[in-house]
Amino acid sequence: MCLANSHTCSPMRFTRITLGFITLIIGLGFYLLARGFLKDVEPQTYQATEEMMVDTAHLLAEIACQHNYLTDPSTQQHLATAFDDARKRRFHAQIYNHLKNKIGLQAYLTDASGRVVFDSDHGRRVGLDYRQKRDVALTLMGNYGARSSRNHEQDPHSSILYVAAPIGDPKHPSGVLTVYKPQLDMWPLVRERRQLIYTACGLIGTGILAWIAAVFLWLFRPIGRITEYAHAIGRGERPAKPDLGIGREVNTLAKALDSMRDALEDRNYVERYVQTLSHELKSPLAAIRGSAELLREDLPIETRHKFLSNLLAETSRSERLISRLLELSAIENRKSLSTTTDCDLREILSHVIAEASVHAHMQGVTIHTQLPAQPVIVKGDAFILRAAASNLLENAIDFSPRGKTVEIVLNDMPDAVMLTIRDHGPGIPDFAQSRVFERFFSLRQLNHQRKGTGLGLTLVREAMDLHGGTVKLSPATPGTMALLRLPK
Repeated sequence: MCLANSHTCSPMRFTRITLGFITLIIGLGFYLLARGFLKDVEPQTYQATEEMMVDTAHLLAEIACQHNYLTDPSTQQHLATAFDDARKRRFHAQIYNHLKNKIGLQAYLTDASGRVVFDSDHGRRVGLDYRQKRDVALTLMGNYGARSSRNHEQDPHSSILYVAAPIGDPKHPSGVLTVYKPQLDMWPLVRERRQLIYTACGLIGTGILAWIAAVFLWLFRPIGRITEYAHAIGRGERPAKPDLGIGREVNTLAKALDSMRDALEDRNYVERYVQTLSHELKSPLAAIRGSAELLREDLPIETRHKFLSNLLAETSRSERLISRLLELSAIENRKSLSTTTDCDLREILSHVIAEASVHAHMQGVTIHTQLPAQPVIVKGDAFILRAAASNLLENAIDFSPRGKTVEIVLNDMPDAVMLTIRDHGPGIPDFAQSRVFERFFSLRQLNHQRKGTGLGLTLVREAMDLHGGTVKLSPATPGTMALLRLPK
């Protein structure tokens, strides 16, 4: 079915490919983002718990020092009773979505030799030699002591976090108090934070993808109708201009196509245009066909991506060639402007810059503007002036290196308006200085290493001729400066 209507299927096919690529990029981005967050959840939770346990250990160590827990069995019994009574308590502490209803903190005491003299866990560790344990050994040496050990080596959920504090002089302690807590107590908090990350990334990613899909449908459905309209005109039919809805930017293109149809009727240069366009389209069409045929083969994924990129690039070049030709046809060979209105060049330029900002971002180019605060009024055709400024700015972006700036300056003088657009690219070679305004003459773009349409500067020159202005390209250091002069 698409073979019979390839001209209508192409925009939607391009939409699906582009949307799929964007979906892949967004999905990969959210995967990496979520993986980074999830990787940090558990360590951060344990770090926060350890920080609290440090405070608790030092507080209990000070109490142990003041009450002589190391050597007085009666005080040790009081401490054991306190832990037993605390474990019997039942409470309801709602920590965000986590409900805590019993304590999970324990403690043990070791003397200066590392022998355990008290353990709140029913005395299970009393008498054991812990001088090789990191929490005890480091603390006895005057350092911060902590460790994480498993009760059962094969069970990762049996890990217990130990944090120690010195009793007495921190440099020469008389003993060590260690508080310990099963890491399993923190697992509900870790699980809840992971679930929150999954949910947030999923909702945000789905919302972005839905918005992108809506934008693509909103843009490409009318483009498909315009494409059919253009093909009908090419077949010699006289279809009605499609109704694309109110507020769509593509209405401007539809009106341009309608004007082109009227302007091209009975003109003797139509045949020359068709021949030239056919010649210029041979190269991208051949590249598209070759890539498409190769993609039917069983190729490595890297090679397929290379040919897909080539397909997109050559399709974009063909679309730009047709678009430029349509714009040029709308104004070429007009002796004068039939009607003129007061046009605010500052407003026109602002719209052009806003539209070109996405293209500039994709090319890694920054647009720097210097526009007057007040409107800059000239007599002319706003559509033609907008097309001229758009082509000139797009040309500057295409020939700018990544990371460089395109500078736009608009000067309102008493007798004329001066617009300068400067790039910081390689400049125009000497052999091309006299040919840059010729139809279909183009140089290889810096960021793509492909030729442009060769129609943009021709359109700019035609637009300036219609408005009684001039356009000039001169070398800068580095780059090229385009100067438009419009009389008031």
